[in-house]
Amino acid sequence: MKRILILLVMMSAAATAQVAAVPSLAQTFGPYFPVGAAVGPDDTTGPHAEILKRHFNSIVAENDMKWARIHPAESTFEFSRADALAAFARTNHMRMRGHTLAWHRQNPEWLFQDANGNPLQPTAENKALVLSRLEKHIRSVVGRYRDDVYAWDVVNEVIDPGQPDGFRRSPWYLLTGTDYIDTAFRTAREVAPNAKLFINDYDTTDPVKRQFLFNLVRDLKRRGVPLDGVGHQMHVNIDCPPVADFVETVNLFVQLGVDQQVTELDMSLYHDSQDSYPRPYPVALDRQAARYRELFDALRQMKGKITGVTFWGVADDHTWRSSRTRTDWPLLFDNQTQPKAAFWAVVGAAQPAASTRNPGQ
Repeated sequence: MKRILILLVMMSAAATAQVAAVPSLAQTFGPYFPVGAAVGPDDTTGPHAEILKRHFNSIVAENDMKWARIHPAESTFEFSRADALAAFARTNHMRMRGHTLAWHRQNPEWLFQDANGNPLQPTAENKALVLSRLEKHIRSVVGRYRDDVYAWDVVNEVIDPGQPDGFRRSPWYLLTGTDYIDTAFRTAREVAPNAKLFINDYDTTDPVKRQFLFNLVRDLKRRGVPLDGVGHQMHVNIDCPPVADFVETVNLFVQLGVDQQVTELDMSLYHDSQDSYPRPYPVALDRQAARYRELFDALRQMKGKITGVTFWGVADDHTWRSSRTRTDWPLLFDNQTQPKAAFWAVVGAAQPAASTRNPGQ
């Protein structure tokens, strides 16, 4: 029995030493920006929680602050899951981002229906109704987490470069025009005057889309709408977009004097929607590592221009980029929550020779 105890102690010490030998993401990038991850309550225990506590100093709710989850019925709020995430952040001295207050997806049906369940039509009365619902939602949600959330994605994905004016024809837009954008920002500022308020979007490296977004942000700032920052989602892949395009986008928005954050970072191993592989292959993993290194080298060089970087997930065993028909591996930790080649590339350290690449994937 004594030998068994000694062996267990030795194994525990070895495991502790192995963990200590892995550089912390949060510490590595401490001089540059907080490093965050999108999470759910299941991530607050077990291996994911250990990764979060060692490597991240910021979290964001992946789904639990979106309308459908947190406000399923007009008179009903479901705060328990978001409360659990806020408590985890407080306990572990992490920052917390809020995502998202107005989006065209993951909304409850009642939001754009009348009292009889019929779709709302664009009238002055219905515009006032939708804006009042939006204001009530923001007052309730932002008010509850005023002391926990330091930054909010106030409006999300409002730009559609295929439209002549650049605005997505969402139910929000069809019923209120662009007034919902103003209402969301002004209400959020009133409720949480110290929070950073962001507009968040994807493909901000696309020249046409980023110009529409730039024009909108410039207009909001000129009219005194309390917008503080621009979020670049950065759901990228191992080939595109070029990092130089991202740098160009950041430098463009610097002209407006706004905060900028990478809000939803992951990097697919696939080139397009048609590819599918049973397991990650070495060439793609090497390319992923090189691309992550290039991106984070650029982020270091833009010190002061980027105020936060958030990965959209903790490890490859849970990612929105995997589906029932295709598995993807877009993050820095593998299916066994071990650091990948991409992790070592990001922290600027050599991958230990004794480790294996993505074991068990």
